[in-house]
Parts: sequence; structure tokens; C-alpha cells
Amino acid sequence: MNRSRLTGSRLIAIFLLGCVLLDYPLLPLFGGDTVIFGMPLLYAYVFAVWAGLIVLMAIVIERSG
Repeated sequence: MNRSRLTGSRLIAIFLLGCVLLDYPLLPLFGGDTVIFGMPLLYAYVFAVWAGLIVLMAIVIERSG
């Protein structure tokens, strides 16, 4: 498998991971009244997942270059 095809497969896997982490079954788990760093737990979770996905994509893209 050539390098660009492997990179594309990894990016698709990261996309699917993001879909799972930001989908319905997990989001209600973080919908309580808990506050972290002054923001509701749900917002902190969504922001952390979003930032983590960006970091993973950057690692995959930088590694392929």
C-alpha cells in the first residue's frame, strides 16, 4: 500500500472516530451540571474531542510528508 493511500485510510479512521465520539450515545453522558474550568462538562468534552482530533490529523499528515 503506498503512503498516500495509507494516509487517506488513517484520516478516514480519524473521521469515523470523531463521528463516534460526538454522536448521541456518548454526549448525554456529559450533560450533567458539572462545571470544569468555568464551562459545563459537555462543552469541555466536545472541545477536548475536537482538539484531540485536530492533533491526530496533524500527526498523520506530518508523518506522511
